[in-house]
Amino acid sequence: MESEKKKAEKVLERLGFSTNEIKVYMALNDHGSTKAGKISQIAEIDRSSCYNALKSLTEKGLSSYVMIGKIKWFQATGPKRLLDYVKEQQEDVAAIIPELHARHKAAKIEGQVRLFKGIKGVKTIFWDIVRTGVDNYVFGSEGQFSERMPEFASQFSRLKRESNIRTQLICREGRHELDSKFSDHRYLPVASSPAVTNIYGNKIAIVIWTDEPEGIIIENAAAAKAYKSYFDFMWKNAKR
Repeated sequence: MESEKKKAEKVLERLGFSTNEIKVYMALNDHGSTKAGKISQIAEIDRSSCYNALKSLTEKGLSSYVMIGKIKWFQATGPKRLLDYVKEQQEDVAAIIPELHARHKAAKIEGQVRLFKGIKGVKTIFWDIVRTGVDNYVFGSEGQFSERMPEFASQFSRLKRESNIRTQLICREGRHELDSKFSDHRYLPVASSPAVTNIYGNKIAIVIWTDEPEGIIIENAAAAKAYKSYFDFMWKNAKR
């Protein structure tokens, strides 16, 4: 049960809830209708921080209160309200995407390099590959993506299929790769490396699978063309 609680807290943290909001929400969810003083004791935070968290949760529609005499009794809204809250955030973001996209394009610089760090950063790179919607040419893979991020790797494969994105993958000789409808594999006698290169459209993405993975996206048409020529040479000389 404790591990499940920690999992719930991690999800709430990823949704942008503060530490105190999480503590108060979990206390309300676990104990039902409760006075603020008791909530602060359960959550192990001071009363002022507790009241601030309650105010924020109430504004989000995740808690409410009733007056009994002159005392407020707080309670958590049903957990499914979290789904509505997330949907509202998505709708808010969707409403501003056209304006942000227009401004992003206007300020775009040819040859830009973007750096990413950690699992979330690497996910951003793979989302970009899907959004770009063109075939992907890969070399250097040792299967790190599927091993480190199996659930997301499965989702990524599904999204590629839906977008009809094909992958050509050059692997180290001796590695076993599962063939799929949207992937072609060839093999070269090269040394293993933690760095994996993806070439798609006018972009090059390099992911370095260290303990905390890092990656870069280089957006430059000339560089991407040069990398693709190098890939084509290797592909031509690789074994099926």
